[in-house]
Amino acid sequence: MDTGRIIPIQSTALEGDGMGCHAGGETLLAAAKAAGKSETLAQYALDYPRQQDAGPHDQPQSMCPAFGSLRVGLRMRRTATILSGSACCVYGLTFTSHFYGARRSVGYVPFNSETLVTGKLFEDIRDAVHAQAAEGELDAIVVINLCVPTASGVPLQLLPKEINGVRVIGIDVPGFGVPTHAEAKDVLAGAMLRYARQEIQNGPVAAPRGGRQDRPTITLLGEMFPADPVIIGQMLAPMGLAVGPSVPTREWRELYAALDCAAVAAIHPFYTASIREFEAAGRSIVGSAPVGLEGTQEWLQKIGEACNIAPDLIAKSRNDALHGLRDMLSRQSIKGRITLSGYEGSELLVARLLIECGAEVPYVGSACPATPWNALDAEWLRAKGVEVQFRASLEQDMAAVHAFKPDLAVGTTPIVQKAKQLCIPSLYFTNLISARPLMGVAGAGSLVQVVQAAIGNKARFDAMKSFFGDTGAGHAAGVWEGVPKDRPEFKAETRRQLEKLMKKRKAEEMG
Repeated sequence: MDTGRIIPIQSTALEGDGMGCHAGGETLLAAAKAAGKSETLAQYALDYPRQQDAGPHDQPQSMCPAFGSLRVGLRMRRTATILSGSACCVYGLTFTSHFYGARRSVGYVPFNSETLVTGKLFEDIRDAVHAQAAEGELDAIVVINLCVPTASGVPLQLLPKEINGVRVIGIDVPGFGVPTHAEAKDVLAGAMLRYARQEIQNGPVAAPRGGRQDRPTITLLGEMFPADPVIIGQMLAPMGLAVGPSVPTREWRELYAALDCAAVAAIHPFYTASIREFEAAGRSIVGSAPVGLEGTQEWLQKIGEACNIAPDLIAKSRNDALHGLRDMLSRQSIKGRITLSGYEGSELLVARLLIECGAEVPYVGSACPATPWNALDAEWLRAKGVEVQFRASLEQDMAAVHAFKPDLAVGTTPIVQKAKQLCIPSLYFTNLISARPLMGVAGAGSLVQVVQAAIGNKARFDAMKSFFGDTGAGHAAGVWEGVPKDRPEFKAETRRQLEKLMKKRKAEEMG
């Protein structure tokens, strides 16, 4: 081993805890700052602010945030991804990525305490990047540091920026620095946009696969149902505008086209790093989206003004878009109370559309933060009497279901599970709401259909509850060979032990 090439790594994250995976967020955060990651973590704190004074729930319960960056890379053509982290984390991330439809392998650089502390891990990562770049034709290689390598200061910024024409993007995506996997998409998208913007500044770049648009374009921020960009494009056509790429993109050259736009539509408003790159390129940012009557009018007006479109053309675009929407809403509507929560970032938009479709929506919870680009949506909802909760925790979302007793609960998996136990129809936001159009007539029509069908299932839940009663509930939950018996003495002892443990931890915290 060439010791002259070894880069010493901060070992704080490892002390007294083996590989450091379970050291706790605050311990890992302190270790990362001590290891030279202060600037990166400070930027994350600005880009993705947590809820202040929220106690134990300052970070929403979510899947590993790094999944968001991993997903972005895996969906891009000619892009390879390498993970640097604990084996258990890498296993979970790759399993989840393939569950969500990834069709390519994920690279992994294993490590142990020695290679991490001595700096050999960085050398192994660099060797892996060189080997990957030599294997085939690629546009980019993405290297992602997970919690332990970030906390130990593994310096991905020292990797070559390019190897044989292949771009190298190294990012840190620790669970203690990036609150949700939705925002981790922005970490990689922003890093790629920064790289692409610098390439544009240095000279000519490749045109999009289908050639450049002959009209000014609007770049869309956020992952959307495939029909939505088409629908938005139809709305923009009367103004002489076209839809550009959606960020995150599916190919590197689309990044150039995304930057070459007339304005950016922050459909998902938490892409803070990406917005910073667009603003550096001199592009205007427009929040919200064309959902519902009021949302469509406001959004098209702002897009037209941002692109200096003549007022008569803006009016034509608005009138054309609203004509079919008014007709559809006059014929179909939602009747019922709905609580809504999720971690996609589009929760406020869906709530607006539900209300314009006739639904009563008393509560909206989003795991994502409040930003300047969702402020108008939050204001609109609160004016309608909706309780809007940013950085919502599972406990807050659950409390809303209990408090408002909705006809339908839309939310994450545990919310759906709990609602069904309470005989409340429910829909999983990610798979059943995000996986359908949201914009224009198609969005409203699709939402009315699926929501009304779900609300109509209430009688089926009541019938099942009446038939099964309390079977399989409480102490009788699970699979039993005999008749289950409640053992309150065991519960009392477990509760006592937990209280004792919590008092001990509190005393340790107080010194």
